[in-house]
Parts: sequence; C-alpha cells; structure tokens
Amino acid sequence: MNTPGGIVYVLDDDPEMVKALTRLLRAKRFEALGFTSACTFLEAYRPEHIACLVLDVSMPELDGLELQRRLTHQGILIPIIFLTGHGDIPMSVRAVKAGATDFLTKPVDAAALVRAVRAALQLAEIRCREAAETAALAARLARLTPRQLEVMKHVVAGQLNKQIAFDLGTGEQNIKLHRAQIMKKMGVESLADLVRVAERLGIGK
Repeated sequence: MNTPGGIVYVLDDDPEMVKALTRLLRAKRFEALGFTSACTFLEAYRPEHIACLVLDVSMPELDGLELQRRLTHQGILIPIIFLTGHGDIPMSVRAVKAGATDFLTKPVDAAALVRAVRAALQLAEIRCREAAETAALAARLARLTPRQLEVMKHVVAGQLNKQIAFDLGTGEQNIKLHRAQIMKKMGVESLADLVRVAERLGIGK
C-alpha cells in the first residue's frame, strides 16, 4: 500500500517516546517530525502542508485536549491522533467529538498507529483539496457585481424571476440577464449546482 504524502508531527513530552515514534514512522516511509513541547511544534507547524498530528494527551505545559481546543479556535483543522497512557472513555469521547481522528493507548501498537496516520493524512489531503476548491469558488463569487450577488441570493432561496423582479423593483428580463451572467461567472450549468455552490460558500443561510 502506498504511503500518503504529507508531514506527521509527533508531540509528546517524553523525548524517548518521540524518538521511538518518529523512528517507527520513518521506517514506514512517512516524513515524521518530533517535538517535546507545544511551543516548538507551533513554531514549526506549516498550515499550507498536508499533515497530521500524533499528540500525547498528558503534557505538563499544555495538555493535548487544550491544545486541540486552541488549534480549532485558530481555525487549524489538522487531523489529530491522540495517544495516552492512562486515558478513559469520557476523555476519548471528548477528543473525538472535538475532531480527533483516532485515540490510541500506550504502549502503541505499531500497525494501529500506521493505519491511523495513513487515514489521517488521507483526510488532510481531502480537506486541503476541498479548501482549494472553496477558495476557487470564493474567487468566482468576488467577480459578481453587488446586484448579481443580490439576485443570486434570491435565486438560491427558490424565488421565480417575476418574484425577484418584484422584490428588487426591476423588470423580469433584467433578472433573466443577471441569472445568465451569474451562472457563467460561477461556472455552473444548473440551478442545483448553483444552490450547492451557495451552500458551500454560506450564501443564503
């Protein structure tokens, strides 16, 4: 099975654990970077890269769950695989509900870790691709005139041309022209596609 591209960040306050995990991952042809503190990890982290984080739950400066909360608050949605030597079910549930992709106990089973890392990197790649697609759609949206954007909001709300024309105080023919330009600029061919794009961009909510 091919190894997904991307960086595997390993964060654990135990240097020997970091060394063992990075050695294991590199032996499986992953690019692994090890850290013993949240500060050094955050300094090295590059959001533009496809990556995942293997994260120890219990650390003296900043525990794993708190770091997860801070990353989420900052909009950093890196897939996280939690490791713990003394985790319990509630902790696992909190971590997964907050977005963790997996929760493994120490001593870590090598095969389980590799599977979890592979799945996390695949998820990161999907998120990266979706983010690029959303950015491209946002760039198309920015090309609409204020009037076209206004018409688009009415269109995706399910209104007919005559209803939109009445609400905006213009002629139905003008609305038809605006709709045609909106479809062209947004790169869609059907109303259903336009509605999906609008939902993705948060328009009409």
